[in-house]
Amino acid sequence: MAEHRAATVGPELARAGDSLALAPAALAPAVSDPAYRVLVGDDGSAVLLRRQWTAEGIAEAVLLAAAGIGPDTPAVLETALAWGCDRVRDRPRGRGTVPVPPPGGDEPLERRFVHLAALAATRVETAVALARGTGKDEVKADGSPSLAADEAAHQAAAQVIGSLGVTVLSEERTDQEVPEDCPWVVLDPLDGTGNFRAGLPPWAFSAALVHRGRAVAGVVVDLSSGRRWWTDGGVAWRDGLAVHPRAGTTVVVPSGPGGGAVAVPPSARRVRVTGCTAVELCLVADGSAAAWHDLDRSGTHVHDVAGGLALLAASGGIALTPDGEELVLHPDTEHLMRFVAADSRATAEEMLRAFG
Repeated sequence: MAEHRAATVGPELARAGDSLALAPAALAPAVSDPAYRVLVGDDGSAVLLRRQWTAEGIAEAVLLAAAGIGPDTPAVLETALAWGCDRVRDRPRGRGTVPVPPPGGDEPLERRFVHLAALAATRVETAVALARGTGKDEVKADGSPSLAADEAAHQAAAQVIGSLGVTVLSEERTDQEVPEDCPWVVLDPLDGTGNFRAGLPPWAFSAALVHRGRAVAGVVVDLSSGRRWWTDGGVAWRDGLAVHPRAGTTVVVPSGPGGGAVAVPPSARRVRVTGCTAVELCLVADGSAAAWHDLDRSGTHVHDVAGGLALLAASGGIALTPDGEELVLHPDTEHLMRFVAADSRATAEEMLRAFG
């Protein structure tokens, strides 16, 4: 059986266009639009996929054009799973659908987590949209906003991920006790609430599976754009493309430090603040930024960073505490931790030196 991969460069799009009898320009938007995906195989097979919603509110992947690939092809089902879809439809007006099979109970916990987290993100996607404009805006003890969408997001996510059978911690709930040496899940159902309220992207769903202090699997979905990052502990993926960190001159930070200046190492030429920590860490994992830090701030909560840290670890990056030790996560959503995330130990240590 042919192996299929996401087409991301011109020659691959041209080859897919030949197979599908479509102009490469018709496939080009799939490179930048997370709701589309072009898969190509070395045997000349290809498919153009789109994520869509049915009139009944079901998320599905639909084959817009295909050559040598059907709805039950493993790569198609894997794409639908990562999209958080319930099924695959063969052609836009076709009646034939194939359910996306969940991982079996004997498969690794990390893979089962990724499947459920992707589904949870889809449920959150609709829940926060429907909650917009309802309820009363409040302010949490730490000064961050709390919206009706936060509670709707938690309810939608916890209902799905709870079936994994491990303890689930969330920003929106009091912590439960986690037995020693047992894995646990931590959620930020709606990271970037302030952005969501303002209508200023990004805002995101973030979830991680943590074991022995390490985020071993994670899913982060930018709900404002549809971009998705995920890992089951093996490869780190962004929209079907394997990603790795890389050296660069862009640093991302969570906020301005109390109105003061942002301190950065001499090698940094750009500083970015997105207002969504989960996405910021993914930008380091996928090489869009060289580093992230909160070293000149009070710190960050585990639910804000665990999903992104799973991507960072799987991609080959590193997170160091101010004393130069690798970051260890604890099942405590009230605890604040300070660290730097970077493409390499050398970059992380340079950041630490910049802060003395």
